[in-house]
Amino acid sequence: MAAETTTTTSAAPGRFSGLREFWYYFSMNHGAVLGLAVFLLLILVAIFAPVLAPFPPDQQFREFIRMAPSWAGGTQPQFFLGTDEVGRDILSRLIHGARFSLFIGFFVVVLAMITGVTFGLLAGYFRGWVDAMIMRVMDIILAFPSLLLALVMVAILGPGLLNAMLAIALVLQPHFARLTRAAVLSEKSREYVTSAKVAGAGHLRQMFITILPNCLGPLIVQATLSFSNAILDAAALGFLGMGAQPPTPEWGTMLARAREFITSAWWIVTMPGLAILITVLAINLVGDGLRDALDPKLKRS
Repeated sequence: MAAETTTTTSAAPGRFSGLREFWYYFSMNHGAVLGLAVFLLLILVAIFAPVLAPFPPDQQFREFIRMAPSWAGGTQPQFFLGTDEVGRDILSRLIHGARFSLFIGFFVVVLAMITGVTFGLLAGYFRGWVDAMIMRVMDIILAFPSLLLALVMVAILGPGLLNAMLAIALVLQPHFARLTRAAVLSEKSREYVTSAKVAGAGHLRQMFITILPNCLGPLIVQATLSFSNAILDAAALGFLGMGAQPPTPEWGTMLARAREFITSAWWIVTMPGLAILITVLAINLVGDGLRDALDPKLKRS
């Protein structure tokens, strides 16, 4: 009993010291800390969108069509970022649009990561014809420009937010597959894998329990960067009319509807564009911080 207690109490400080070390290296990148703060703020905005939004996202004020922001010459202080081409409050639509953008990023990354990591594990672990077949398919996907391939997939499946997310996940999964395969090839020959094999561990246990946890560092960084790519690609598809359909308050769709007013009502185009820019920049900064904290080669003494 005493030995067990000693083991438990010694393991906990080690775990917490690992978290402190991670935060130390992450916090050394001030841009990453700023990006994390902005990203957490976006999550809170998305969660509490119905409370924070001044108006419902589809409510129209026909008497205030294309009203300028209150701080840029507008006469209505309740429209802080102005109104769009049919009189909807832009701030309310941006707040509700955060829900769609974050959900798109989360759904796409989870789907791409599950499929890509699975294929990468199979390719790196079994090698041979399994490796050759899987990686040639991934090479074919990577041979096409990502946005063009997503656009073709959506054209086949039909316009819509769900089909756009499925297409983007298909485009992003080769990055996870190749990264996982490389990590598995590096880890497969290590002693702990051989020990697990000698102890009688099956293939599934060796792949998902023994090897995969030691490959998560670069995968987490890739997931962060793919999150921002998913938001950008979804916005691009929405801008082209192949993603979310009106009146959904998705930022890319808002840009598409506002492009004809770029000279006469600049705020209709600028505000959703800034929302995309700030979100993607924040996520990329977090990805840089995660890379610094998780990669031992980049850790400074």
